[in-house]
Amino acid sequence: MIRASIRRAAVTIAACAVTLSAGFPAHAATTYSAFAFDLGSSEPTIYSFINSATKTLDMTMYELSDTTAVNDLIARERAGVDVRVILDEREKSTNAAAYSALQAAGVGVVYSSTTYYYTHQKTITVDGTESLILTGNLTAKYYPTSRDYGVFDNDANDVNAIEQVFNADYAHTAITPSDGDNLLWSPTDSESRLLSVINGATTSLDIEEEEFSDQAVVDAIANAASNGVTVRIALENPSSYSSEISEVENAGATVVGYSSSTGFYIHAKAIVADYGLSTETVEAGSMNVTSNSLGSNRELGIILQDHGVASVIESSFNSDFAGGTPS
Repeated sequence: MIRASIRRAAVTIAACAVTLSAGFPAHAATTYSAFAFDLGSSEPTIYSFINSATKTLDMTMYELSDTTAVNDLIARERAGVDVRVILDEREKSTNAAAYSALQAAGVGVVYSSTTYYYTHQKTITVDGTESLILTGNLTAKYYPTSRDYGVFDNDANDVNAIEQVFNADYAHTAITPSDGDNLLWSPTDSESRLLSVINGATTSLDIEEEEFSDQAVVDAIANAASNGVTVRIALENPSSYSSEISEVENAGATVVGYSSSTGFYIHAKAIVADYGLSTETVEAGSMNVTSNSLGSNRELGIILQDHGVASVIESSFNSDFAGGTPS
């Protein structure tokens, strides 16, 4: 278990700094911004976004077990906001309390369709104008120890695509998602879109993942390393992926890991390619690097050429990579 006080202090300072740059309320022009979860007992950036809703709020959440967030949703409903929530059907034991509280307060809440193995997406859309795409759930007990990110997106094509999928998923009807300008979805195109980020890297590839077993993605990372791209990976539980790690390390990648469910935990799913170059690309979202996550779940992520977003993720990644144990 790696919980060095100096490293944790640096992570906390970085998280607080980027929270201030999250930049809301909703931006006047098409912009993107990001933050790292606070590593504290609450997530005020997320609560503030919920409380900024004046007309509508649509949330899809794999796990919702945060009393503050639930109470904020109820308060928005009572203030006249049309609040709708989708919670994962397979996680009823985690979601039951939130579901009951929301339902009793008149919030529109449904469990997800069994069309998807998990509805693992973590997204909040406010007033139909801005979406928050998260790598982490609203599960308060994990806030103090889990590395996660959020990306604010008010690109109209992205938000419209997210709302179209929400409406279909809320009604349990079929839809082929649109990628808008920047999105990737499971179970439709997330694997191919992730591969486009990895295959497009020319000099560097920084990868932070909870799970690491999808063979096509692992092969692409190994290929990038063998072609001279500097590949760094921060991973949770490397011992679970020994063959995959051997493949990428043999190709030249460097892998570090964390291994405690009670200590600092890499829950994030993010990639930064060619940081600081004109080809810089950043990806973050709910999908793990597994065949189930990419092919069977409902998942959502975002791919951007935005230096501000890349900087937030790269800063935390550098700290996490430095604090990890070489595999």
